[in-house]
Amino acid sequence: MEYYRAKEERIVCILCQHYCTLSEGQIGMCHVEQNEGGKLKCLVYAHPSAVNIDPIEKKPLFHFLPHTTSFSIGTVGCNLRCPFCQNYQISQNSDIDTSVTLLPQDAAQIAKDRECASISYTYNEPTVWYPYAKDIGLAAKKRGLRNVFVSSGFESPEVSEDLAAWLDATNIDLKSFNDEYYKKILKASLEGVQQTLKAMVRLGIWVEVTTLIVPGHNDSDAELRSMAEFIANELGKHVPWHISAFHPDYKMLDTPPTPIKTLQKAYQFGKEAGLYYVYMGNVPLAAQTRCPECDTLLIERHGYQITHFYLNDGRCPHCNRTIEGVWK
Repeated sequence: MEYYRAKEERIVCILCQHYCTLSEGQIGMCHVEQNEGGKLKCLVYAHPSAVNIDPIEKKPLFHFLPHTTSFSIGTVGCNLRCPFCQNYQISQNSDIDTSVTLLPQDAAQIAKDRECASISYTYNEPTVWYPYAKDIGLAAKKRGLRNVFVSSGFESPEVSEDLAAWLDATNIDLKSFNDEYYKKILKASLEGVQQTLKAMVRLGIWVEVTTLIVPGHNDSDAELRSMAEFIANELGKHVPWHISAFHPDYKMLDTPPTPIKTLQKAYQFGKEAGLYYVYMGNVPLAAQTRCPECDTLLIERHGYQITHFYLNDGRCPHCNRTIEGVWK
């Protein structure tokens, strides 16, 4: 796909829903896409800022290739301005270290050599460096690897459609259910994120949703219920919902951590909405996957480690119900 379109003497970046209109030399709000000579240039192409090998459970993805590792890569830049960002050192940074170079085919080969099952585009918003991510992803597919997006969900419909050809799974943040909060604080839109979530499900990409619950900002009963009901009714009751505890960071150092009782309340709302799989994160509690049919314990996790795994070829060993996910 083309990542921009011409508009008189300028270009329009079509990677995310901001659709930045850029004059010659101008850089988008993401800090990393520039109009150079009437074409869109990805300034971070082949220049990652973070490269690690992580357990897939860290993304978090609990129903996608458990027990495997994912070659995880990110750059600088982001198209949102979340004041609670836990990776703000790179996401809200425009300082590109061009001395670090990792070409797409080399990234894919390293992942293969290190016996990773997938490559995750994470740490910052991968949509803003989509040209680089896609080239890595295509190289990964040739080597038999899967691809994962960890995203805020504000990519453009054009990118969502393009992802269907090479992306296998995504974890998307549903940060709030208040459009004013999205627009004024996060610099995105609730409707846009909902659009992306529904598109990913429709396109057959495995989807899991994460909500970081921030005290005083998105933790009201009405908002948490609305998020749970949206996932269940618009995405599917099989879509896992990760509800995570906030810890003070970046511009919100004075905001207290999320009480466990708030997570437990959100968990209950999720189950009341009919969600099969709800998980509490960033707290010292076991995350269990149970069969929606007979309640048999299937997977138990402590942190990012799986301590018990009873699935039988993707099915409950007790009632033989198929458990939604990508298991091999």
